[in-house]
Formats: sequence, C-alpha cells, structure tokens
Amino acid sequence: MTRSRRTLRRLRNAAIAVVSVLALVVVGFLAWASTPMMGDRSAALAVWRNPAVTVHDAGDSVVLAPTGRASGTGLVFVPGALVDPYAYLSTLAGAVEETGLTVVVTKPTLNLAFFDQRPLGTFTAHAPEVERWYVGGHSLGGVRACQLADDPAVSGLILFGSYCANDLSGTGLRVLSIGGTRDGLSTPAKIAAARHLLPSDAELVEIDGMDHAQFGAYGPQPGDRPATIDDETARARLTEALAAFL
Repeated sequence: MTRSRRTLRRLRNAAIAVVSVLALVVVGFLAWASTPMMGDRSAALAVWRNPAVTVHDAGDSVVLAPTGRASGTGLVFVPGALVDPYAYLSTLAGAVEETGLTVVVTKPTLNLAFFDQRPLGTFTAHAPEVERWYVGGHSLGGVRACQLADDPAVSGLILFGSYCANDLSGTGLRVLSIGGTRDGLSTPAKIAAARHLLPSDAELVEIDGMDHAQFGAYGPQPGDRPATIDDETARARLTEALAAFL
C-alpha cells in the first residue's frame, strides 16, 4: 500500500470516528431532552376536575381559562427547562379562578425554552378574546419570557423563580418577580443581582420557605434546597401574589 493510500485510509477512519462520536452526542442529547420532569398527576387532575377552570390541550400549548367571567387579561407562560407543561396547572389555576385570567402554557421545543423560537403570536392565537397579554415563565422559561417581552403586544412580565438576561429597565412594562427564600437555583441573591434589568417600579415578592420546584408540581429538583412550607401553602401564597398584581 502506497503512503498516499495509507494517509487517505487514516483520514477516512478519523472522519468515521468523529461522525460516530457526534452521532452519539446528538442521540444522547435528544434522549435527555425527551425525558422531562413530569407533573404530579394528582395535582393536575385536581385542576381538570375544578368546575371554575377549563383545561384544553392546543397541541403546542395547554390553555387554562375561567368558566366564569374572563378578565380580558392573558398570560403566555413558558415552563422551566425539562419541566412538563402540565406541572404548572396547579400553580396557575388559582389565579385563573380568582381573577379571570386566561393562561397559555407553552410546550417548548425539546422541552427547552431556548430552542423555541416561535413568535408570541403562535400562542396568543389560542385566546383571541384576550385584550392584554402578559408573558411569564419559570426558571429558564422566565429568561425566555424576558426576551418575548419585547413584543409590542405585551403589557407586562411575570417571573417565577427567575430573572432576565436582557435589559428591560427602560420599558414601561408592569413586572412581577416572585422568588422563594429556599430556592437553590434561582437564589434570592441571583434575583437581586439582576434587579437592575427590570423597570424601577417592578414588584418583587419573596415567599418565605418556598423552594424552586414548588413553582410547579413535579417533585424535587437536583440543586434545590428543601422547602420549609408545604406545597399547598406555597400555591396559596403564589396565587395571592398573582391576584394582588393582576
């Protein structure tokens, strides 16, 4: 075998090895992204059975609406990374029932908000009767919501255990940021450090004893700190903060 043939053979083998490694990485990533933290079944069923709230799966999102008088206000809510959208039914249903809010919980591409580049109109189209829209999200979903807040159709921003990476301080948005004192991921210190990116009149609420995972209902999350209040109390205080803001 000539030297040139040996060189070509080595290059071919090296290329095959690189492609094989990349294929394994892609397959591994897709498998990881396809296994979200599932929502608690009993918590979701309680919302489905609530006569004051309707739940509709729209394919690319889940829509919660009041059966009574709607307020004309809507919220497009982006889940945290690898969190099942249905995990947020129980933490958002209280505000729907008490304030007449309509909520569209998105189903992000690959369960990761940063891969979902669909425009806001994709989700607001599911509730054409809504007159004013807020965007919001939990954890990394909140970071994506901050980006969607640039849309001229958006009136305000609601963050659950999250903070912005883009500067919204010069906007006229109404902003509510809710954190938990036991949040081990979006810690109170991290939320405070990003405070300057929000408008000066943004409302910051801190729920004593609440951890990161209690903003949804999907069980414990790695890296979080143990909550010192139960899930029912956390949901009640979250609903109270949302109702007061809305």
